[in-house]
Amino acid sequence: MKLGLKSDEVRLVDYTPEWKKEFIRVKKELIENTNLEENRIEHIGSTAIKGMSAKPIIDILVGVDDLSKVDKPLFKDFYRAGFLRLKVERPGEIVLSKFTDDTYEVKTHYIHLVEYHKELWNNLIFFRDYLISDETAKKRYLEVKKEYLKKSSTGVNEYTDFKGEFVKSIFKKRKS
Repeated sequence: MKLGLKSDEVRLVDYTPEWKKEFIRVKKELIENTNLEENRIEHIGSTAIKGMSAKPIIDILVGVDDLSKVDKPLFKDFYRAGFLRLKVERPGEIVLSKFTDDTYEVKTHYIHLVEYHKELWNNLIFFRDYLISDETAKKRYLEVKKEYLKKSSTGVNEYTDFKGEFVKSIFKKRKS
């Protein structure tokens, strides 16, 4: 299993059960290096969905009580586990990444730090679980991702935006 994408690269690879093993390994590292409880660390994104082609990056959801009170010691703990905070600005989320080496060119893992059991946490968990349980939705999501790749193999933000309507349509199912 080869993980990683360069800064603005968008590429899908076939599903591998190695992704789950890698998540479990990194989750153990996070628990050892932080005071986080096990239930606050979840595998999300397409690498968490059996059979789903995905970008070769492991997405990890980490829940904290209050995002505004995240302090430097926690970021130092993440750093010991190999994660650096990115300058990504997203509402209700802090993003960290792990890289292949100290050139910081190829990202292999993301941490999405959000408030535990709040809206974004619940939506991301629901989305993962919905796609795991609904084969039609899973196939449609893969089609959406492939549609973007027909046009471009770069533009991570554009790729995320392109998938946005589909993702939001699944989030809405949680509320209905």
